[in-house]
Amino acid sequence: MKELLGGTRITYLGHATFRLTTPGGENILIDPFLTDNPQTPEELKQVGDLDTILITHGHFDHFADAIPLARQTGATVVANFEISSYLQGQGLENVMPLNKGGTAQVGGVRVTGTHAFHASSIQTEDGSTIYGGEPMGFVVEFESGFKLYHAGDTAVFGDMRLIGELYGPDLALLPIGNRVVMSPFEAAHAARLLGVRHVVPMHYQTFPFLPGTPEELERHVRELGLELEIHVMKPGEELGS
Repeated sequence: MKELLGGTRITYLGHATFRLTTPGGENILIDPFLTDNPQTPEELKQVGDLDTILITHGHFDHFADAIPLARQTGATVVANFEISSYLQGQGLENVMPLNKGGTAQVGGVRVTGTHAFHASSIQTEDGSTIYGGEPMGFVVEFESGFKLYHAGDTAVFGDMRLIGELYGPDLALLPIGNRVVMSPFEAAHAARLLGVRHVVPMHYQTFPFLPGTPEELERHVRELGLELEIHVMKPGEELGS
């Protein structure tokens, strides 16, 4: 696995939040939900230096720490047009709009926005919600050629096969929680469609309405006869160290 990562380090911070450290030493945070994340180890809630923040959609459990972290670190925030406009309205300057199908060079990595089947809204300080545009996933290509796919919050969809054909991700971060994202059953089929050999399950058991388990995913993968390695990460654990 370390050879596949090509110097990239992936730290799981709980739920759907990951810290990626590139071979060139850049730090990327996907879906910043730390302060109130019950899975995040206390010592990792302060992330230090950040170069880039990627946001898949506006729900609180993917977005809650985006503004304070962007202000604190000066990181470039990559999100869809609606979320980008909202962030700019909050006074952030380093914002890069990216929509589905678009690819941008962000520091030392190439980031592509992909489709996701979910919802997206932003909860404002007064408790109201505003439209957050369409949700996305991301394919991130690192300097070494290693490609990571963060599916965001989504159901399985047939065009995951197209994501596999177009971008050839080496590793997929897939939600398995059920109820509000795809179930372990659907996640196994997502891995089949993508053609990946490595999967990290995410977005499960953070809250009572996310009952899916890695064991269920492993069972469905066996039933499909997939040659797939499932990397079950505990919050705070790192791939590539």
